[in-house]
Amino acid sequence: MNWKGTLIALLCLLMLGIYACMDKEDTGTENNARLRILLTDDPADYEEVNIDIQDVQINPQNDDNGWNSLDDANTGVYDLLELTGGLDVVLADVELPAGRLSQLRLILGDDNTVKVNGSLNDLKTPSGQQSGLKIQINTDLEAGVTYTILLDFDAARSVVKAGNSGQFLLKPVISATVEATSGSIQGTVTPPNVQSVVYAIMNMDTLSTFTDDAGRFLIRGVPAGTYRVEIVPEETSGLDPAIIEDVNVTIGQVTNIGTINLEN
Repeated sequence: MNWKGTLIALLCLLMLGIYACMDKEDTGTENNARLRILLTDDPADYEEVNIDIQDVQINPQNDDNGWNSLDDANTGVYDLLELTGGLDVVLADVELPAGRLSQLRLILGDDNTVKVNGSLNDLKTPSGQQSGLKIQINTDLEAGVTYTILLDFDAARSVVKAGNSGQFLLKPVISATVEATSGSIQGTVTPPNVQSVVYAIMNMDTLSTFTDDAGRFLIRGVPAGTYRVEIVPEETSGLDPAIIEDVNVTIGQVTNIGTINLEN
């Protein structure tokens, strides 16, 4: 029985060690921003306008180099006319290194159609659009801040009837609106060799993160408001928790509360 108890204790310690390592690794994303890309549309005089989105790419540069596909993008065929009246669909929700975002590009497939009088018609895409629909963003992403890019795919202007041929052409007209939708809280806790949990609390809402090996922390995606920040060191340290009142968070900005010294 003693041998079994010792084995269980060792396994528990091992799991705790793995958990602690994972928590510290999570703080490695402190230099990231969060980016959400939404697709919406205005009404158009068709029954359906179906757009086949195969890939969503971004480019930090303002040229044809540096394009990268976003992981786990929600690709597929979307009826734009279902995305009216304030409705939208999330094409991507990712974390990116902070810095410049110059361009976004949608890669379309061949399954683009328009329904007129109950009949589906192929939407022919001009050869110039085969490399993708490029949209200028030109925004600097700040670490810890959440950004939303709303893509308004104007179906009424994007579908063009080709004379008397009966064919329809897809000449996409897309506008992009970029908006920061959160702020963040950062700081440093000393001594740095003691891992702490940092909480941002406003009414019933709580966000949290861990300090890294240097004692730094960043709480990302924080809605605007006034928060109480609580720093709770690991129990074995013997240090007392610390509380900072009235921490104001503004959309699109990082609130730095400086260095917090934990004491016995």
